[in-house]
Amino acid sequence: MSSSLADGDDLAGAAPSRGAPLSRGRRAERRFALLAVAPAALLVFGLMLVPIFGALGISFFKTDGVTADFVGLANYVGLLTDPLVGAVLLVNLQFLIAVPLVLVTATLTAVLLYEKVLGWRTFRIVFFIPSVLSTAVIGLMFKSTFAFDGPVNKLVVAAGGMPVSFFSAPTLAIAVIILALVWSGFGYGALIILAGLSAIDREVYEAADLDGAGWWQKLFFITLPQIRRVLLFVSVINVIYTFTSLFGFVYVMTAGGPGYSTTTLDYLIYQKAFSSADMGSGSALAILVFILIGILTVLQALVSREREPNNG
Repeated sequence: MSSSLADGDDLAGAAPSRGAPLSRGRRAERRFALLAVAPAALLVFGLMLVPIFGALGISFFKTDGVTADFVGLANYVGLLTDPLVGAVLLVNLQFLIAVPLVLVTATLTAVLLYEKVLGWRTFRIVFFIPSVLSTAVIGLMFKSTFAFDGPVNKLVVAAGGMPVSFFSAPTLAIAVIILALVWSGFGYGALIILAGLSAIDREVYEAADLDGAGWWQKLFFITLPQIRRVLLFVSVINVIYTFTSLFGFVYVMTAGGPGYSTTTLDYLIYQKAFSSADMGSGSALAILVFILIGILTVLQALVSREREPNNG
């Protein structure tokens, strides 16, 4: 008994001595971590926060970049009551059709790459190439492909049909841009989903094989439920993309036409700020889009949050 007590006293006395160095180590790690992220934090502050606050300040003025008159919230009121902004928002919503198309294409591609089909190493590189191209380059590629004298219309004529003016009809122009969106985005989505697939325990598939499960059964009852949060993440980043990154496609392929049928919110910001020399209204619209993206991000966090299991 006395020996046990002595041992206990030794452990009690030794605990503080072991805890003190650990605390100093943690403080050192924290300082190192702060120093490591400081350059990135400064870069974010300089390239993101400063322009955001700058746009916020400009949004309270009516200015062409040379003269400025303070108008308060007039720019915001004008935008919220402008039917053109509502019409452009509806155009943006039409481009959301690309989100499920990207999700399905990326998921099937990731599953096939995960199963290492013939030539999977080459396909993995080829599928990701569109993700490293700029939207302007992709826009030029699709504009030339679907031009009136482009390859697609040559195939139509060869098949006995009449050439189609894809960029003169609003529905067809939107369809071409959506096709460009899917082509440019599915490779990046497949890469993210492939990372999620790598975290699935292979023994689950082996057990399913023993039970006689087919490929589609394993896909719907094992693979998709296991990567549901990854799929949600890919969906959300593509939704955000349709509100913030279509400028290159629209500027190169349609310039927002015919009329405003393919004009998106980010392209309307450009038109108001630079084409119409109304930088105050353009900045206000940019702030409204920023708030919209923030709301979408918060909703994504709320939807993807899962309850912690109660162990109590």
